[in-house]
Amino acid sequence: MNGTVPVIVNFHADWCDPCKILTPKLIELIEPMDKLDLAIIDVEENPELVHVFEVKAVPAVIAISNGLVVDKFIGLVNNEMIENLIQKLIHEGPMNTENNKS
Repeated sequence: MNGTVPVIVNFHADWCDPCKILTPKLIELIEPMDKLDLAIIDVEENPELVHVFEVKAVPAVIAISNGLVVDKFIGLVNNEMIENLIQKLIHEGPMNTENNKS
């Protein structure tokens, strides 16, 4: 998750009803894009990632660019909020990598 392609990480659980609605929305919006990756993390199977990202509730969505958390939200949100998050990552994320100037 510290590569050059921004990632949206979706923390979910099988028992979470809002997760069952949000996860397919994220897949539909993000998987066709080649400038963005989607990682779907089951909180029951990955407690170490839950701890690292301090996930307190599900669904939790965290946007990561250049290894840093850019934005996040918890709970079921509408498509517009997801699309805003995607646009923020695509346009602001990897474009700000001017650290290699000598």
